[in-house]
Amino acid sequence: MTLSPEAPQDARTDEHDEVLGYPFEQAPGLQQCPMYAHLRETDPVAKVRMPSGDQAFLLTQYEDVRTALSDTRFSRAATLEPGAPRLAAAPQNFKSLLNMDPPEHTRVRKLVSREFTARRVASLRPRIQEHTDALLDAMAELEPPVDLVPALAFQLPVTVICELLGVPFEDREEFAAWSRVFLATTSVTKEEMLASQIALRDYLAALVAAKRENPGEDLLSALVSIHDEDDDRLQEEELIFLGISLLVAGHETTVNQIANSVVALLTHPAQLERLRKEPELINHAVEELLRLHPPGNEALLRITREDVEVNGVTIPKGSAVLPSLSSANRDRRQFADPDEIDFDRPANPHFAFSHGAHYCIGSGLARAELQIAIGSLIQRFPTLRLAVPAEELRRPEGMLVHGISSLPVAW
Repeated sequence: MTLSPEAPQDARTDEHDEVLGYPFEQAPGLQQCPMYAHLRETDPVAKVRMPSGDQAFLLTQYEDVRTALSDTRFSRAATLEPGAPRLAAAPQNFKSLLNMDPPEHTRVRKLVSREFTARRVASLRPRIQEHTDALLDAMAELEPPVDLVPALAFQLPVTVICELLGVPFEDREEFAAWSRVFLATTSVTKEEMLASQIALRDYLAALVAAKRENPGEDLLSALVSIHDEDDDRLQEEELIFLGISLLVAGHETTVNQIANSVVALLTHPAQLERLRKEPELINHAVEELLRLHPPGNEALLRITREDVEVNGVTIPKGSAVLPSLSSANRDRRQFADPDEIDFDRPANPHFAFSHGAHYCIGSGLARAELQIAIGSLIQRFPTLRLAVPAEELRRPEGMLVHGISSLPVAW
């Protein structure tokens, strides 16, 4: 399959039996691999071969992705069934909030949803601002260039999720390393993936035991109390793996999104200058940067519970389906000028936080962190700029999430 823009519009039928290697070759910087744009127009329900060797159907158009994220015929729980197709070489054979289907998913999600309500997030904003200001103060004391990833993008979300869950901050480097392996697809070995899963499981099990002995005013202590009062509401393994889900998802995506957003702004000076002059646009800016540069290309794998027709293609029962969030976010059928940064976009129903039952429970918290971190950074350092050419920035390969490995900045 070529990437020629002149590829015939009816090529989809002829090409549909071709199986593409996945993930695709990574484009430089924040650019999206041109294969996604090509598939949106020629083969929107494309067959791909995942790193595990299993095949999947990759969905690249907005409406198809929305269907896969919201239709119960596309199951997350089925990914745990014996013999089910999988994305990475190592299976993740444990139940968590991320791989449950309703009504079980609804039951567990309700137990934590109160910690992520709009009111709860609003109450956390002063503390997030306090942490941000402290990190920017420390950054200002350093001699530029400074790597923004460890200075701000990593520290802020980790600090917030540690406080919220009740995880010792001094363990951050250790659990962050496990998290990166946990979210890998091809960058580590199968043995490393399995070891990381075991390490995270043991770490959260030990934390649960500690909270049981000495509970605090944190979310993990509250979940332990719920389990101990009525284990029909939350079983022990569910409790442990819910903690893993919240810990990993609670910092990894935001770490990467802060870095992605800053790079996008620093490489679009007109939009950056406008945001500095009109700080009230920060909420719109964050949504637009989430749409254009989300921290992950694809949603979590789904398995079809029955034959499903998508965009004229029959996807057989038991097939793996990868809905591409980043491709859907650039679909011209949904977004005008989809490759442009537009802070005035009247509606922005992007999929950066997924959609449907698995819509990110922590999206409100992530938005607050992004708004505060990015808004405060560009106001505090009005001459902020990249300290290296943009083409030298590197993204980690073989990961479910996508950010910038190192982000040297000066001012």
